[in-house]
Amino acid sequence: MNNERPLDRTRPTGPGVLVVALLLAAFVLPLAPARSYATEIIPSYGITKSKDSDQVKGMFGLALRATLVRDLLQTEIAGGYRTESRSNGALDVQQWPITASLLLAPQNLFYVGAGVGWYNTTYDYESELIEDETTQDFGVHLGGGIKIPLSPRVGADLGGRYVMLQDQDSRLIPEKFNPSFWTLQAGLALKF
Repeated sequence: MNNERPLDRTRPTGPGVLVVALLLAAFVLPLAPARSYATEIIPSYGITKSKDSDQVKGMFGLALRATLVRDLLQTEIAGGYRTESRSNGALDVQQWPITASLLLAPQNLFYVGAGVGWYNTTYDYESELIEDETTQDFGVHLGGGIKIPLSPRVGADLGGRYVMLQDQDSRLIPEKFNPSFWTLQAGLALKF
């Protein structure tokens, strides 16, 4: 009499199941969104170009993002520094924007948003005959970007923004110019 039980062939067994499970995990896990943390600090560097200028310059930024509704809605407060030259170098413009944004960020993978900002701008004229001036203006912006998880608490943040400001008076010719500009920035999102 044989006391051995017949093999149950309805369930897969052996190393094949383990290999298939590991391959499936290797392909699916990188696609899963990173865990959402409540707050991110994002130092960044990018390029900026004014609407009325052909110059592309660098821009530094620092943002603080907080989650309002997990995997859906975030707020952001950001500061930056940018410079540009106008009128063939006769005018140097330095700007320190402070902005507040509301971002729609589904699954914390990409975001689109809009906001307002305070733009402290210094106009430094090359000529000693023209007095330098500093203005404070409000503007609005639209933007978006993508988030690329690098680890559970660090990610890359690639974004762009278009800033709309009112035309400004200049003491040079032309007497008016459009200070609106766009930026493209790459940052490192530090999550906590």
